[in-house]
Amino acid sequence: MSSMAAMPYTHREPELSTVWLRAFLEVARHGSFTGAARALGWTQSAVSRQIASLEQALGGAPLFDRLPRGVRPTEAGRVLVPYAESVAEALRGAALDLAALREVAGGRLRFGAFPSADAALVPHALAAFRTRHPAVRVTREEGLTPRLLDRLAAGHLDLAVVSTTGGTPPASYELRHLLDEFLYVAVPAGHPLAGHQGPVPLGRFADEDWISGGPRPEGTLLDAALREGFSPRVAHVVAEWTAKQGYVAAGLGVALVPALAAGSVRPDVTLLRVLDEGGPARAVYAATLRGRTPAPAVEAFVGVLREAAARVRPAAS
Repeated sequence: MSSMAAMPYTHREPELSTVWLRAFLEVARHGSFTGAARALGWTQSAVSRQIASLEQALGGAPLFDRLPRGVRPTEAGRVLVPYAESVAEALRGAALDLAALREVAGGRLRFGAFPSADAALVPHALAAFRTRHPAVRVTREEGLTPRLLDRLAAGHLDLAVVSTTGGTPPASYELRHLLDEFLYVAVPAGHPLAGHQGPVPLGRFADEDWISGGPRPEGTLLDAALREGFSPRVAHVVAEWTAKQGYVAAGLGVALVPALAAGSVRPDVTLLRVLDEGGPARAVYAATLRGRTPAPAVEAFVGVLREAAARVRPAAS
């Protein structure tokens, strides 16, 4: 018995060039090297070299029989034809899909937005985007900024419309500024300040009960109260925006309303603009993940978001 262990047979896949396959298909279609060369814009010798390289890569079996006039595929050539056609078709399909992405005539867009951005900014942008790019598959999520950024980082979203309330997002995100936003205080129609003209310092409401989406002001719109030097007394935690207005209208407390949502406030609630000498209460951004190349659809959507921001900015800045 030989001391050398028997080596198992391993089949090595041939490394094929798409250029060889292209030349092969043209020769098969035209039945001659001359016709293939003419179709490809090559010399006949160049076509011959490509076919020779392909034959060598496939084990040396000839792919064409040379006839008095032209050539025809051998049995090996006939077997190869449908595979070469599949490769060519796949490459054509890839080229078309990539062209559609470049032209924003296909592909997908997955984005998220915080709730008050959905009141006006996002609907305007989405309507314009669908009109211009109807073939793009669009999916939308709603959530608070921290969750949206997590979804973005995990690869579940391509873009997120976020705000900087509670701190600027980490440097791992690319932020495209859309607008700066001020705040209103929503009070019931019978509130003593309901008829006040002009901006009101937020400190005027330090002793009020507050309606808020969370029990603590940190990381919410009520951060503005902390900046004014008082800790708001959250009497009712109400997550849903319409329900918050109901609580205010019933006289159960006051609530902060971002300018983007001001147009959707019910008529039995009065809005008083907050005097914020420190500048806008928050900034709104289109966020993408830094280091990830945005798809053309993402860039196009940022463009319509900026257009929409310019339309709603008079009410938000």
